[in-house]
Amino acid sequence: MKQPILVVMAAGMGSRFGGLKQMTPVGKSGEAILEFSLYDAVKAGFRKVVFIIKKEIEADFKAAVGEKAAGILQTEYAFQETDKLPEGYSVPEGRKKPWGTGHAVLCAKPFIDQPFAVINADDYYGRDAFQVIYNALAKQQDDEKYRFCMVAYQIENTLTENGHVARGVCHMNGKYLDTVQERTHIQRRNGAIRFTEDDGASWETIPEGTPVSMNLWGFSPAFLDELEAGFPAFLDKALAENPLKGEYFLPGRVNDLLKENRATVEVLRSSAKWYGVTYREDLEGVAAALQGMQEDGIYPEKLFS
Repeated sequence: MKQPILVVMAAGMGSRFGGLKQMTPVGKSGEAILEFSLYDAVKAGFRKVVFIIKKEIEADFKAAVGEKAAGILQTEYAFQETDKLPEGYSVPEGRKKPWGTGHAVLCAKPFIDQPFAVINADDYYGRDAFQVIYNALAKQQDDEKYRFCMVAYQIENTLTENGHVARGVCHMNGKYLDTVQERTHIQRRNGAIRFTEDDGASWETIPEGTPVSMNLWGFSPAFLDELEAGFPAFLDKALAENPLKGEYFLPGRVNDLLKENRATVEVLRSSAKWYGVTYREDLEGVAAALQGMQEDGIYPEKLFS
C-alpha cells in the first residue's frame, strides 16, 4: 500500500485578515486551525507532512505549530519565495505577491515521492474529508492517464458573512470533474451567491449546491512534473498581462490536463462542515465551533500533549 503525504500551503501572510492567520489560536488550549487538520490527518493515516512557508516566518511557524507536528509526523519544510523561478526569469519590479498555489506545491517537489494531499493551512476540512482522501490516495494508481482526486464542498457552506472569498467552482461529469474555474470574488449579494470578475461592474449567480474546491486535492507525484512543465508558459503570459498579481493556480494546471484528456479527477464528497478564517471578523465564529467540538468530545481539550 502507498503511504500518502500531506502537503500544507502556509506561505500566505493573510493580507485580508491582517496577520499570520495560520497561527491564530482558535482551540480551547490555544490551537490554530492547522493543528486540528494535523490531528485529523494523523487519525486518517498520514505519517508525513510538508509545510510550505516563507523563510521569514520559519522560526515563528516552527515555534507555534511545527514543533508539535514533529512529535507526531515526519516533518519537512519547503520555502515559497517570489524569486524561486526557472532559469531566465526574474521577478518584475514591484512584485510582492507569491506566484500562487501551483507554484507553492512546485516548491515542495524535492520532498514528495508518494501520492499526496494538498490543503490550505487556514481552512478546517473535518476528519471525514481527510479519511476519504487518504483512502483514495492509498490505492492511487496512474495508468494511461493521471488519476487524481479532490474533496468538494457545497458552495453555500464555504462562505463568510464578512466579505468575499475565492473558490474553485466545479463542473461535473458524473462523479468526475469536467472543469474547475477559479473565481476570486464570491459573496452573498441580494439573497443569492454571486461572483464578479470585473471589480463589481457585473455579477453572475452561482446556484446553491454547486460543488467547489477548497484546495483539498489528491495527486500522484508525476503531477509535479506537469506543474514544472507548465510554469514557464504561465510566466510568459503573466509577465506580459499581469506582472504584479498573476497567479499560477493548481486548478488551472488540472484544467489543462483535463482538456488534453490526460487526467481524470474523481470528486469525493465529505459530510464534514468547512470552517475558515478569511477575515479577522471570522475568528469568533470559527473558535466557537471548534471549541464546541472539543467540549462535545469530538476532539480532546488539548490536541497535542
